[in-house]
Amino acid sequence: MLISEVLKVKGDLVFTATPTETVGAVAAMLFARRVGAMVVVEGDRQVIGLVAERDIVRVVAEQGGAGLARPVSECMTREVSYAHPSETVDALLERMTDRRFRHLPVCDDGRLLGIVSIGDLVKTKIAETVAEAEGLRAYIHAA
Repeated sequence: MLISEVLKVKGDLVFTATPTETVGAVAAMLFARRVGAMVVVEGDRQVIGLVAERDIVRVVAEQGGAGLARPVSECMTREVSYAHPSETVDALLERMTDRRFRHLPVCDDGRLLGIVSIGDLVKTKIAETVAEAEGLRAYIHAA
């Protein structure tokens, strides 16, 4: 299955933050929106980073409560890996596992199309496997 198909099912809603928002404000947004990461954008949704729960935990562990007042640009991941809509679920699962990513923005020609988490991909893979097993069962019973 292609990532474009995952986004059709999941939707293309991406929660974003600006680089000047505080770590505390972003932490509150992550909690309120029940997501594990936000894409950091500037201007016309140009992706400049990704901030995840891990980044916030690291800031608090290193700086204590004072770290929550720092701009998110100081703790975000700047070298963001991207997924392309034509990539497969299997390819992304492998990349995310190997590189220990949990979230990947999906972009095409520099345009942010959505975001996928490893949970989204595992859910898709399970659904594919269940559908395949049901198809095989139906085929066996029909034979």
